[in-house]
Amino acid sequence: MLSWALLFLVVAIVAAVLGFGGIAGTAVSIAKLIFFVAIVLFAISALTHLIRGRA
Repeated sequence: MLSWALLFLVVAIVAAVLGFGGIAGTAVSIAKLIFFVAIVLFAISALTHLIRGRA
């Protein structure tokens, strides 16, 4: 999931360099959203692992 966020960040940087501000802004917003969703899912996974213990 973090690879998707990185991909959108690269797309945003390339779009910004080429002068496509709207596309760059949208790509940055999508990258932020995916990044924070990945962080939340990681935290939930870590808490689940701590509560259940090792299988």
